[in-house]
Amino acid sequence: MGCNSRLDALQAAVLRVKLRHLDDWNAARRRAAECYRARLASSGDVVLPYEAPGREHVYHLYVVRTPGRDALRRRLTEAGIQSGLHYPVPLHLQPAYGDLDYARGSFPRSEAWTGEIVSLPIYAELGEEQIESVCRVLQWSGV
Repeated sequence: MGCNSRLDALQAAVLRVKLRHLDDWNAARRRAAECYRARLASSGDVVLPYEAPGREHVYHLYVVRTPGRDALRRRLTEAGIQSGLHYPVPLHLQPAYGDLDYARGSFPRSEAWTGEIVSLPIYAELGEEQIESVCRVLQWSGV
């Protein structure tokens, strides 16, 4: 499953400039993730992303898990904060993988978690005040 995709010259030129900033952007997202972790460490039913010892996460997404996901998303939306539902269907139930013949129930954790995961805002320019706003909603929502 995949494709062979090649960049044209214009895309390659843009990427070449952007790659110079990649380490700084990754570091900024790590700082944002640490702010989330510090503020949400004791927030009820919220399961935070795991970073294995000796590894560095780039936090392209900041996905948390909570049984109150839908209520949390409503509260975030009401507060003017966007959230995301990335990967709402488990991989084994995606049509592209239908030929593998996995049935619903084959991977119960991933199936359960798809109803609990939500992506909080994270990007290199995300500031502490913005993170604090997101965290207030999470804490106010009781998740």
